[in-house]
This record gives sequence, C-alpha cells and structure tokens, in this order.
Amino acid sequence: MPRPISGIMTRQVRVVSPDDSLQVAAQLMDQINVGAVPVCSGHTLVGMITDRDITVRAVASGLPPDATPVKDVMSEQVRWCFEDQDVDEVMQQMGEVQIRRVPVMDRRQQLVGIVSLGDLATRHGADVDDTLERISSPSEPDRSTTGTARTGRGPRAAH
Repeated sequence: MPRPISGIMTRQVRVVSPDDSLQVAAQLMDQINVGAVPVCSGHTLVGMITDRDITVRAVASGLPPDATPVKDVMSEQVRWCFEDQDVDEVMQQMGEVQIRRVPVMDRRQQLVGIVSLGDLATRHGADVDDTLERISSPSEPDRSTTGTARTGRGPRAAH
C-alpha cells in the first residue's frame, strides 16, 4: 500500500538565504545538528548547502566563511520530491543518486519539509540497508567552485 512521504518528513525545516554567509549556515547546522540545509529565496528552493560544501569548496580553497555567501558554494540543482510521492519511490531515488536528504515540495513547488535516510529508518520502519549501501559507495567528488553540477534536476527526482 503506497504511503506518502509527507507522513514521515520533517516539517519544521530551517533554511538559509543565498546571501547568508557560510558562517551563518555552519552555525545553523551546528545549532540544529544537521549536515545540510535548504537554501531558499522566500519560499522558493534555490539550492542546498552541506557541511562538505563549506569544507571542500570554501575552507579548503581559502575562502573566508564569514565573508563568503552561501550562493557561492551551494548546490543549485537539487533533487527533491513531492509530498504525496510514495516513500519507497523516494527511498529508491535517494539510493540511485546517492543522496541522504531530500527536500519535500508541495504541488506549487514550495518547500514544505525534508526527509532524510534517518527519517526513513526510524519513522517508516524501512530497511534502508540497500539504500545506505548505494549512497555510501564511492562516486566521483564534485570539486567545482559552484554547485551547479552536483545533484541534477529537481523534478526528475520527484516523478
């Protein structure tokens, strides 16, 4: 029986603005104990920023975290899903594209939540071993200074 991802997603999503500094993004990640946050302009999802983006694309390149805007290192092409999509379909897509968290959109394409591999394991009772194995297998790192090539097109993950 299909079960919508809205039943297990985290609804209270904290976000950063593209113009926020990397330091602000890192402090938010530390405060709420996460490794990634959506980047929104108003209610529109424009990217994702991860702790790895900050470390590899900024700090390792000598960019100052307090003066570098999120938009300079965020991933712009974000995989996302719709809130009424089936949990198993979303989990399969996460494994295929090797991502641990997926923003959740309503049909107006407004951010309404986020779902992580941990949410799938604890709230859905899903066997995430196969998905975790696919996510954890080596892939080519994205060492670009802009995030445009990281995750592909958003709607593709949704349908």
